[in-house]
Amino acid sequence: MLWGDELWPQEIGALAVLDGGGLLDLDGRFRIEVVRDVIESRLHLVPRFRQRLHTPRRGLSGPLWVDAPSFDLANHVRVVPLPAPADEAELLIATEQLRRRRLDRSRPLWGMWFLPGLPEGRIGLFVKMHHVIADGIAGVATLGNFLDATPGAAVARRGSWVPAPPPSARDLLADNLRRNAAGLGRAMPRLARRRTTWQQVGAAWSAVRELLAEEPGTETSLDRRVGPDRTMAVVRTRLDQVKEAAHARGAKVNDVLLAATAGGLRRLLCSRGEPVEGVVRISVPVSLRQGDGGEARGNLVGALLVPLPLGISDPGDRLRQIAAETASRKRRIPPSMGRVPRSRIARRALLKVIDRQHVNVTTTDVPGPPLPLYLAGARVLEVLPVLSLIWNVSLGVGAMSYAGQLNVLAIADRDVCPDLDVFAAAMREELHALGVSTYPMSAHAVEEVRP
Repeated sequence: MLWGDELWPQEIGALAVLDGGGLLDLDGRFRIEVVRDVIESRLHLVPRFRQRLHTPRRGLSGPLWVDAPSFDLANHVRVVPLPAPADEAELLIATEQLRRRRLDRSRPLWGMWFLPGLPEGRIGLFVKMHHVIADGIAGVATLGNFLDATPGAAVARRGSWVPAPPPSARDLLADNLRRNAAGLGRAMPRLARRRTTWQQVGAAWSAVRELLAEEPGTETSLDRRVGPDRTMAVVRTRLDQVKEAAHARGAKVNDVLLAATAGGLRRLLCSRGEPVEGVVRISVPVSLRQGDGGEARGNLVGALLVPLPLGISDPGDRLRQIAAETASRKRRIPPSMGRVPRSRIARRALLKVIDRQHVNVTTTDVPGPPLPLYLAGARVLEVLPVLSLIWNVSLGVGAMSYAGQLNVLAIADRDVCPDLDVFAAAMREELHALGVSTYPMSAHAVEEVRP
């Protein structure tokens, strides 16, 4: 997750809205000290949030986590007031400004910014962490450590934190030798089980060969290198309605998201005067975790490239075809993305595949908590994932379920996609055609959700 970081920051995030009335003074000041007390009391549950990334000199080790020699929570939990009363557009602009701030490598790689100034005492919250800490599912589990199921949870005081000293060069060298020896020891039994080993190699090669053998996707105006600026748009739905639409057509929830994305792309390209008879390939992450993601850490995710048929005009037919395609492709388990770009050759090959297949869109569908949660007594009203973009993948569509909602945040390169509002409006129309309602923030986020 570090190799493309200089050109395309691999920092993932989430934008939430809180019912923050209890966190505001009578004069409207946000009580940041209350929030910091709660977060500080839970930091022991997330060790990475007090560690920084350290890269020793060549031959000693790869990058590793070490305790930050000094840690000040005020550097990571801050307040950025919005001009009240701020609307959704101003909230998204502030989020983009914060997204563009690079995380300081000399400190732990995360930050929280509270954005008071929304109507009715609501407060925006933008959370960002580097992708080396977590993937989407692990990110939800990480942030869940700071949330409560009830508004009145007590703050548990703990003793002062003392950072452990970093390992010496001698310790790192010894550890590196032990790791290499252990790796060789694990490799020998695998070599002895030659049949299993060759089956794994064959399956991996088969997946790569199928990918390279596919016909390239349609070239569009989205085929441009990603720059530093972003634009965002939000689409809000109800999870139960999306499930009904999916089940009625033999599909999954993620298939509905892909169909809505295809509808948005069709309208977007039509508005630019481009043909839509072909397909656009979208990168779909696949979690390789087994069991409950509540304790998930780190990165364990693969990716499928799914063709979106833009030439089909009927939303229902388009959803059925996408569902059949994703079901077929999910039978072939992809390798973990974290293990692919370990050499320059592998990186170049990966970018060549993205170029050849015209992969310009990425998506994610993160399962979140089914019931409302609270941060420092303030109810979390909604949560939206903020994706990172890389190479020529100029459009991202992130969805997250939470407390009966399924909300989408589309993020795009501002120069490649200044007309993102066209895409978002078409997504809403596609969902309506499938029987799924969409909502503005005020009508949807405050809706009471019962077990």
